[in-house]
Amino acid sequence: MKTKTILLSAASVALLSTPAFAQDADDNFTGFRLEGVGGYDTSRAGSSVDDDANQDNDQSIDGLVYGAAVGYDFNAGGVVLGVEAELTDSTADTEFADGDFEGFGLGNVETGRDIYLGARIGTTIGDTTLLYAKGGYTNARYNIKGSFDGEDYNSSIDTDGYRVGAGIEQMIGNNAYAKLEYRYSNYSEAELDFEDGDIPDVDLGEIDTDRHQVMAGVGWRF
Repeated sequence: MKTKTILLSAASVALLSTPAFAQDADDNFTGFRLEGVGGYDTSRAGSSVDDDANQDNDQSIDGLVYGAAVGYDFNAGGVVLGVEAELTDSTADTEFADGDFEGFGLGNVETGRDIYLGARIGTTIGDTTLLYAKGGYTNARYNIKGSFDGEDYNSSIDTDGYRVGAGIEQMIGNNAYAKLEYRYSNYSEAELDFEDGDIPDVDLGEIDTDRHQVMAGVGWRF
């Protein structure tokens, strides 16, 4: 009887301790965070505007994307919820390959800054790994390339859309972490903006631009 009592007591302690362990794991991914990000970036014509008939028409541009992000995460009782903001830039731009212009529907442009505001939800694996999904609003700028009468064009195309993605975050110390994620963005609204404030912006209406990014990041949680 004494042995049975001891075993029952041990089992009770284990069951009561399990939620605490899970909560402790979630708490490892809470608080304010600041991170640097970088990776691969490609913009291309969306499904409604791509040129399927011409297989030689690439209709995409790619390059390196880099920037910084901030966020705040909290324990929501079994899941980690967070909000985040990010500012990035990219080296991707249109070019001529073998005399053929490799554009994706926005003309001769280079990729500019991208602003993202969104949220994420995650679940822990063990004590030091977080799997998460994310989504939110993105505003990307594509600067128009070229010049007129010896002066560069001072105009850009501002696009509005949404972003979804998923990733994995790994603790690498008490406060530091590393992450790897994939995200997809689609831009459906655009306007032509001029640097000269005397020239009004022009609504370009609906567009269909896809953007794929594979990103890595290193950050610090406060």
